[in-house]
Amino acid sequence: MFVDQVKIFVRGGDGGNGMVAFRREKYVPNGGPAGGDGGKGANVVFQVEEGLRTLVDFRFKKHFKASRGEHGMSKSMHGKNAADLVVKVPPGTVVRDEQTNEVVADLIEHGQTAVIAKGGRGGRGNNRFATPSNPAPEIAENGEPGQERTVVLELKLLADVGLVGFPSVGKSTLLSVVSAARPKIAEYHFTTITPNLGVVATEDSRSFVMADLPGLIEGASEGVGLGHQFLRHIERTRVIVHVIDMSGLEGRDPYEDYVTINNELKEYNLRLTERPQIVAANKMDMPDSEDNLQAFKEKVGEDVQIFPISSFTKEGIRELLYAVADKLEETPEFPLDHEEEEAGVHRVLYKFEKDELEFEITREPDGRFVVSGDKIERLFVMTDFNRDASIARFARQLRSYGVDDELRKRGAKDGDTVKICEFEFEFVE
Repeated sequence: MFVDQVKIFVRGGDGGNGMVAFRREKYVPNGGPAGGDGGKGANVVFQVEEGLRTLVDFRFKKHFKASRGEHGMSKSMHGKNAADLVVKVPPGTVVRDEQTNEVVADLIEHGQTAVIAKGGRGGRGNNRFATPSNPAPEIAENGEPGQERTVVLELKLLADVGLVGFPSVGKSTLLSVVSAARPKIAEYHFTTITPNLGVVATEDSRSFVMADLPGLIEGASEGVGLGHQFLRHIERTRVIVHVIDMSGLEGRDPYEDYVTINNELKEYNLRLTERPQIVAANKMDMPDSEDNLQAFKEKVGEDVQIFPISSFTKEGIRELLYAVADKLEETPEFPLDHEEEEAGVHRVLYKFEKDELEFEITREPDGRFVVSGDKIERLFVMTDFNRDASIARFARQLRSYGVDDELRKRGAKDGDTVKICEFEFEFVE
């Protein structure tokens, strides 16, 4: 089964909780705080594995949750950091955030890694809160929650050469002749519904990867037929071999096929038209092919490289492969649009970004005030509400962020209910 797009959920590990502890050894008067910090939660890391070819494994496991860090211990001992959760993906995997559609990672080379969900930092133990005015604090933090997100994985084949053309023009047959690939071949449209890869070696010892891609039809750029499922895979190819049926046995005009396919490539992504294209005039062993080829050459002009071939008799195959290998040697890789955007961001270090609000206050129909915001919610989760000192510190931090003043502006009075996450508090003047 070939799977080239899946949606999965990933969650980094939570940080370990810090500890409240004091030294109590004999002969050590006033030993002081000795609670250790919690360990860091594990990241969810994607790593390219060369042997993988599809995303089929993600059909059966769609949730990846990394382990949490170890809690802090007494005697100021730090909790153990959790080992990263490494998830293997095939080369050519693009990871997008489902909510923002932002490209999180573009994984191409074997061994390449990317952190998809970060683990939370460990909470601090009470030995980190000691000050001259408070030498024996009973404050410790809980671990920070790990990052969680839903991501969409798209697989774009890493082929050097892509075979394009209408269904049943002989792309699969050509691939089976020039490589050891064995794609399904039959006399009906859309025999090929999944891309097939084959390694092609020329007689002068040059080699490249060729992909037999599912057939295009008019309207593919708008999703008709196999549509985007096909076009996704041609984005990375460096040379396009346009296979055309010169026999005209199906009642189609070869030149109209040529124009239609190129229009679909242009509509999908303008960058596709920048790739060099070689025309393979297939089925030259059929009776009317020579006449159709002459008419085709007159219409397209001399700028287009055309190689008459027959996948059945293998005539012209050798010359076609030499031309493709020559074209690959002089053609650089084409970065995808998002790769250029990312490269620009990396080069420009100065970038103005508007500060996001630290919190937001809304009111529910029953009169309760709801305080939300990543910073506030993270502070709440990392507070140990079993200790009075931690609660007092939480209240001080809310006050320093301006939450109390904002609640008063919104009309909060003594005794009103304030909700943070799933917990409710009483507003006290």
